[in-house]
Amino acid sequence: MPETEDQLDYVLKQTVFIRGANRPFGEITRDDAEFRGAELKAAVGWGPTAKVAPIARAWRELSMEIQSAGVETVDGLPRETVLAFAPKLWVVAPRGSLL
Repeated sequence: MPETEDQLDYVLKQTVFIRGANRPFGEITRDDAEFRGAELKAAVGWGPTAKVAPIARAWRELSMEIQSAGVETVDGLPRETVLAFAPKLWVVAPRGSLL
């Protein structure tokens, strides 16, 4: 992450491919998160695809979090919540890098 950008701002601007288009993470709705979770859950199998299960579960949890917080999109959630979910969803790479 560039040091000159606020961490939250950086995460909210990261694009997520969902429903056939790239969208900023901050604009993801409850329905979008629920859709992504179901889509990934359908891809879970055995072997390497089994690693997708925790990511699918995190998307479903994000959907529930958006609903319980009573907000429309991810950018309405508290900072700590957004930053905690981002690596679980692979919006940003866990531990900051793929390398």
